[in-house]
Amino acid sequence: MRGNPEIFRKRVERFQELLRDNEIDGAVIRTLSSFIYFTGTKWLRPSILIPAEGEPIVYVVKGEAEEFKRRSWIENVVEFRKVEDLMAGVVSWIHGNGMERVGLEFGVERDAYLIFLKIFQRLNPTVEIVDILDLTMGLRIIKDEWELDNIRKAGKIAQKGMKVSEDVIKPGMSELEIAAEVMRELMLNGSEDPKVYVSTTPRAHAEPFRDLKVKENGVVTVVIGADWNHYYANMARTFVVGDPGESVRKAIEVKEEAYRLALEETRIGVPLSAVEKKLTNFFKERGFGDAYIAGYTHGVGLLIEEPPITTIVVPQRAAKVQENMVLTIIHPPLMITEGAIKKEDTYIVKENGIERVT
Repeated sequence: MRGNPEIFRKRVERFQELLRDNEIDGAVIRTLSSFIYFTGTKWLRPSILIPAEGEPIVYVVKGEAEEFKRRSWIENVVEFRKVEDLMAGVVSWIHGNGMERVGLEFGVERDAYLIFLKIFQRLNPTVEIVDILDLTMGLRIIKDEWELDNIRKAGKIAQKGMKVSEDVIKPGMSELEIAAEVMRELMLNGSEDPKVYVSTTPRAHAEPFRDLKVKENGVVTVVIGADWNHYYANMARTFVVGDPGESVRKAIEVKEEAYRLALEETRIGVPLSAVEKKLTNFFKERGFGDAYIAGYTHGVGLLIEEPPITTIVVPQRAAKVQENMVLTIIHPPLMITEGAIKKEDTYIVKENGIERVT
């Protein structure tokens, strides 16, 4: 497996302490990133059951147990042939251990499906369901050195992908063609689940289209998430093609100034909301108040975008910067008529400043 098994065992033990502190009898983890956090490996359709005390159980499809055990420290692995068997196993685990309060993660991630919650409620009508997303993310928000080393390696891969972007972008090339070239580079360098977004038009989050092409005079924004051992680094750049005009030049200049301001202000103990307020005022003063989308940073780790997510979860803007957080700066683009103007890098918060990863 990737990493020392003791790392993952200790994570489970810390999580179990949190379950006991919150009087939660056990947790059913279906989200992929938390599954990786506790088991040390990714797996399609993940299911790990963690009691407040005792050993965790992982359910995998029949025939998968041997390979899973090779990749994880978990020894109690149960195979199932039908999803009904999986659900029956979960129900048996809950009621056989007399559980009254069970935790689920209420997130937006892959495999955290609403339909699973509905089925779970129907099969366990007497069980109180508790949202444990704050507990799992509370553990994950501060990275250990093994995690940080993986993120640093991911950062090197992301930079290679961005260099390919710079080399291949030319008029007439489609967003999809650019993304394909970058994806190839990331995967060949060991990124197993890379994310690449390309925009030639004003779009804040741009899944690439095959029919949108690079203009003779325009901008192209590329966003990359590269992973190593499932940990991400995130970066973004806007490339200028030809001469798109004075407004683009001015937006890039202002974005660079804001980037430097954000780096200066993001320090241990500072609320993210305080930095956000200064950036908002700065963009207003420079004439780009209407072009700025709020939420200057987000966390990075097992997800390309994870708490604190100041872009979409407003209460998380109150979070204070802590050592060994991994944050991106600056996440949102300036949305102007010519396109989305963006510059974003991943940083590790350290006691003596912030360490640049990309």
